[in-house]
Amino acid sequence: MTTVRQRRVGKGTEAAEDQPSEEKNVKPDGKTLSDHTGGKLWNVLSVIVGGIVAISLGLLTSVYVATLHENDLWFSNIKEVEREISFRTECGLYYSYYKQMIQAASIQQGIVNCKQYLEPVYFYIYTLFGLQAVYVIALYVTSWLLSGTWLSGLLAACWYVTNRIDTTRVEFTIPLRENWALPFFAVQIAAITYLLRTHLQPVQERLTLMAIFIATFLFSLTWQFNQFMMLIQALALFILDCFDMLPTAKVTWLYIIQISGLLLVCVLQFFNSMILGSLLLSFNASVLIARTIQKNLKKGGLLNRLVQLILHVLLVLCFTLLINKFIKKILNLESDEHIFKFLKAKFGFGATRDFDANLYLCEEAFGLLPLNTFSRLSDTLLFCIYVFVLFLMTVVAVIVAFRNLSGSNQVQLMEKVEECTITLKPDAAYNLIHTVLFGCLALSTMRMKYLWTSHMCVFASFGLCSTEIWKLILKCIHLYTSRRTHVIKYSIPIITLLYISYKFWPGIMDELSELREFYDPDTVELMNWIKSNTPNTAVFAGSMQLLAGVKLCTGRTLTNHPHYEDKNLRERTKQIYQIYAKRSPEDVYRILRSFGTDYVILEDSICYERRHSRGCRLRDLLDIANGHIMDGLGENEPDLKPSLYPRFCEEIKKNLPSYTVHFTRVFQNKTFHVYKLAKHK
Repeated sequence: MTTVRQRRVGKGTEAAEDQPSEEKNVKPDGKTLSDHTGGKLWNVLSVIVGGIVAISLGLLTSVYVATLHENDLWFSNIKEVEREISFRTECGLYYSYYKQMIQAASIQQGIVNCKQYLEPVYFYIYTLFGLQAVYVIALYVTSWLLSGTWLSGLLAACWYVTNRIDTTRVEFTIPLRENWALPFFAVQIAAITYLLRTHLQPVQERLTLMAIFIATFLFSLTWQFNQFMMLIQALALFILDCFDMLPTAKVTWLYIIQISGLLLVCVLQFFNSMILGSLLLSFNASVLIARTIQKNLKKGGLLNRLVQLILHVLLVLCFTLLINKFIKKILNLESDEHIFKFLKAKFGFGATRDFDANLYLCEEAFGLLPLNTFSRLSDTLLFCIYVFVLFLMTVVAVIVAFRNLSGSNQVQLMEKVEECTITLKPDAAYNLIHTVLFGCLALSTMRMKYLWTSHMCVFASFGLCSTEIWKLILKCIHLYTSRRTHVIKYSIPIITLLYISYKFWPGIMDELSELREFYDPDTVELMNWIKSNTPNTAVFAGSMQLLAGVKLCTGRTLTNHPHYEDKNLRERTKQIYQIYAKRSPEDVYRILRSFGTDYVILEDSICYERRHSRGCRLRDLLDIANGHIMDGLGENEPDLKPSLYPRFCEEIKKNLPSYTVHFTRVFQNKTFHVYKLAKHK
């Protein structure tokens, strides 16, 4: 700037040089160099402080859930068999593979020998609790990126912890695959949020795409439901791209990353057929194909755009179904048919007698989200603020979508949009549609609420700390000033944090001081008996949940287990479960021996189940699938017939000759009955 002045003044250079030094350093935006330097220093300081707070909150959350787990089970004091039994249902199956790996001689001599520093079980659970730190940091960063202040991230993390019952279940279902996967999903969302910011340098964009790919790959590798979650994510990208709210080039990259990540997982999982037949691969391929066919999709007036958009959606839908059908036909894939039967029955497209579909339908976790969830979330103000921000952002999104489709130049509309577009940048638009779609998923299926509630913390905190949102609100009520916006932006989140701390800090302290102890003597007795009284090569049959524990605690061979994504294993499980149906002893013996069974474990909790209502007890599902009338008072479908035989699990306890010729009871306690199968020639 000084040089330009000297050239214009010419001979009057001295006059320019005699001016105060501050005026020489004025930047084009009216600020001095010292102002800019101070601003940069403040930004750097803010990033450092925000980063320290993020890491600290992540570590504190990790310690918090680890302490809850220890206090609930007294994990450090119980025996190894009790620790393993505490990994209930499929959790035990997943942990058993880790145990099998660390006990292998070649691994012990290699990189996984951690016994001299830490017990293997603690290495495992601490790794998962450590991932909770990654999870919280990712939520924090996403909220920070959206709002522009780390105060938003702090609020998101606090909401995640105070709503722990509805945001995570890691402390009591540690090895579940979702607990491995969701932290990587949160990292992926944070990276996508950053990618969708404007004015990224090419290097920043490439590094962010790499981060998205790694997070997508790890998420896909660790959870069996990955393809369905990413299909919803792909739908979000598709909707936003159709309404011209995201850069098409970046959306294309995200489609490609999803496809490549899933295919890499397919290879690493020994060409998992369920992945090849996934709707996600078919959908993403269909979108890319449809784009090449419809080249002028985003040109023309409102009516023309709407017609083209409808045709585009129909084209993508048809291509998706055709490609998916073709792949499944060529590769003879049926791995996920039970999921579609379940969805068809769940949403009222016809009742089903399919055993696998009904097994899902009768589980509370796959039912609708209970209403008391919203009252719990409202206690922390999370749900109330979330609904407010969601409503406001949805209105803005509708206005922006209409503007993008119509290309209107009307002054009044453009004035409104000028205010709205500030609050609906691409990153905010993506997180809006993301929370809407995953909210619909959570409302329909309770088990998926953890995907929604954690993002709810991010979205609500972003809205509360967003300059754009408060600016829009204040302009609507004619009270806008820049200073007032900043005061509200910081004061309301701080007041909210103080309220949360005041109301929930005593409860958290009480929770951390409450001590319990693991107690399940019947299962411990069963596992110890199996280890002491059966050969290492013995084959056991029983319920999926119990056999996962048998594999973990004893290492014995199983006939079936909870990995339910394989059609042959589903069919085998249904056959094994005939031990709880009305079948003859000869039929049950023949079925069990066909799978090489040496011992069968019967559980009174299943045989005399009362947890579910009539029609949803396991024995009822088997009766319906077998065409038999259910037990107890109540209606039956007209074509169901009485069985010729009593219920096997009840009748075998009478020691009748027709049963003892095939089965000999070798163990019994209050909960379990173990029978050894005779080996007839």
